[in-house]
Amino acid sequence: MMSSCSPIPIFIGVDPRERAAANVLIDSLLTHSSAPLAITALITPQLEQQGLYWRSKDPKQSTSFSFTRFLVPQLLNFQGWGLFIDCDMLCCADITDLWALRDENYALMCVKHQHTPTQTTKFLGEPQSAYPRKNWSSLMLFNANLCQALTKDYVNTASGLELHRFQWLADCSDAAIGSLPQHWNHLVGVQKPDPNAKLLHFTLGGPWFIGEECPHSAKWFWAREKAMQLWQQP
Repeated sequence: MMSSCSPIPIFIGVDPRERAAANVLIDSLLTHSSAPLAITALITPQLEQQGLYWRSKDPKQSTSFSFTRFLVPQLLNFQGWGLFIDCDMLCCADITDLWALRDENYALMCVKHQHTPTQTTKFLGEPQSAYPRKNWSSLMLFNANLCQALTKDYVNTASGLELHRFQWLADCSDAAIGSLPQHWNHLVGVQKPDPNAKLLHFTLGGPWFIGEECPHSAKWFWAREKAMQLWQQP
C-alpha cells in the first residue's frame, strides 16, 4: 500500500451548533493516531470569505457543511488524497488504519450504508431527508486527482442530490465507488450496536445537545472530559 511521511489531510465539516462535537472529534482523532494529522475545519464563513462558497441555504440542508464537504478536492488542488468526516462523530481507533485502505482504482471511497430513515426530523428539529446512498457522504476518502468535476463553481450550483448521490463521478455506479468497512462509520441508534465500531456517527443527534440521550453517550462524555483535562506533571 502507498506510504507517505506527510501528515494525513483530514477535513471536518463544522456547524456552529456542534462546536463541542467537532472539538471532541478532533481530540479523539489526535489521541488515537499513530501518524501526524493535518486537520482542516470546513467553516462556511471562512470559505465564503475566500470566494469558495456562495450558494444560498437549501430548505433541506440540515447543517452548514451539507455541501461544503464537496470542496475537499478543490482545497487539495486536485492532488493526492483527503479524508472528509462529519463533525458529529467520535474516533475510537487509529485513523491511519482507515487511511491505509486508499485504493488508486477509485475516485471516491466510503461506507455504503443501506439506511432508509423512518423519521421526518432529526436533531434540533432539522429535516430528515430520505434518498439513495443516505449517509454515504458523511465520511469520504477523495482521490482528488480523479474528482476534477468538483470545482467550486460546480459545488455551488449542483443540486443536493447530484452531490450526495455522487452523480459528478464519470461512473457513479455502486461498483465504481470504493467500499470501506462498516465499522468506520457506525450509525449510532440506527444500526445494531457494534462493540468493534471504530468511528461512531451520532447522525440522529449527539449527547452535546442539552437533554440528548443516545447509545454511547457515556463514551462521548468520557472523551470530552479527557479532551478538557489539564496536563499534570507525573
